[in-house]
Amino acid sequence: MTSTQIDSTVTSRPKSADWAIEVSNLNFSYGGPFTLNDVEFRLQRGSRCLLVGANGAGKSTLLTILAGKRMVRDKVLVFGKDAFNDSPPGVTYLGTEWVNNPVVRGDVRVSTLLSKMNGDRYAERRDRLIKIMDINPDWHMHQVSDGERRRVQLVLGLIKPWELLLMDEVTVDLDVLVRADLLRFLKRETEIRGATIVYATHIFDGLGSWPTCVSHMKRGRIVSSYEFSNFPELDAVIAEQVQLRSTLSSTALRKHMDSPLLIVVERWLREDLQELRALKDANNEKDKALLGEAKPRTRWDELEEDVDNYGDKYYNYWR
Repeated sequence: MTSTQIDSTVTSRPKSADWAIEVSNLNFSYGGPFTLNDVEFRLQRGSRCLLVGANGAGKSTLLTILAGKRMVRDKVLVFGKDAFNDSPPGVTYLGTEWVNNPVVRGDVRVSTLLSKMNGDRYAERRDRLIKIMDINPDWHMHQVSDGERRRVQLVLGLIKPWELLLMDEVTVDLDVLVRADLLRFLKRETEIRGATIVYATHIFDGLGSWPTCVSHMKRGRIVSSYEFSNFPELDAVIAEQVQLRSTLSSTALRKHMDSPLLIVVERWLREDLQELRALKDANNEKDKALLGEAKPRTRWDELEEDVDNYGDKYYNYWR
């Protein structure tokens, strides 16, 4: 890790009890190539961590393992306990597959679902989330849109107070206002209750200073993790934008201004894509060489293939 990354910026390393997540040398495969490779990841309690990376980088796999949904041999501790064999209470996972569940597409009222999720026990919290997410308890699930179904999912998942929230692209269907209010609610949860969040997303608008840290995944590894308070790349982009404000007109400025975090992450992902393409090109050339396709064609190749005129006279049976 570089000096700007999370583990290296902690001046006094927290005790084990202060870690919400401890992952060491994690490898995982679905039966083919490894999806996760030697993942190292530690997160302090009360953190709000953005997990960023291209599609296929391993974000969803890592989140499901942290949620205790997949058994692994390597060290994966959540609040000091094995994530799969000794799952601690208070871990909530919100993924994208819920909205496709036929159970929540049936003719069932939202109020019924809220009751089943102990909505009455946490009435004040339930009512606040209903207002934030702008849902109607009288809705019938088979009549709502996917966006409305997503909002219901979030309310159901967040009603019971949690200690660790794992979110995998679940805000993609939310409009700007609902998403902003939700992020404000989640930030307050970490500040008041000391809860912890890992949020995988491709949407960076409006995040501002919401995260406390950012972790970058690439091809199954976490290649960098930065505290938001010590993030040189982000600081450099902000400085660039401050400079632009002093040199460009307001009209020209609109063409160049963007979310500083989005700019940083976009640069990371473009570099990742270039590396991946270069790797694929190298592998393709290697495959061609193994098949003999990379060799220059000769007159003997043409004679060998001209079976109409020469039959198998020039065919090399010993290749």
